[in-house]
Amino acid sequence: MPHRMLAPSAIRPPFARYAHGVEVPAGQRLVVASGQLGIASDDTIPEGAEAQADLCFAACGAILAEAGMGPGDVIRINAFVTDRAHMAGYMAARDRWLSTRPDDALPASTLVIVAGFTRPEFLVEVEVTAAAP
Repeated sequence: MPHRMLAPSAIRPPFARYAHGVEVPAGQRLVVASGQLGIASDDTIPEGAEAQADLCFAACGAILAEAGMGPGDVIRINAFVTDRAHMAGYMAARDRWLSTRPDDALPASTLVIVAGFTRPEFLVEVEVTAAAP
């Protein structure tokens, strides 16, 4: 049984492409990834939030691949940006990363605006939780 999106009719639909909740069937393995920052393996950090978010999601994808999973197995995304101005770039990167997911199989997702990260050039951090048989 695949993950099931929870979308109660008694509450407002989500603001974007995400689920209010996700039910995971019994017996599935979980992978929880630490927050990933927008830094490349050569230690370069792109200037824009969207480019940093692309790197965050690429890192999350690599972590999931280590467990034989991918974006289709993600049940929750937690993301953090340092300014409201970075929300659109982050959301564009998130939606690209989830582009193969049907609208009725989206993960839960939260986006929080924070004061900052360990280095001022970091604009975005993303963590994911995934489940698969």
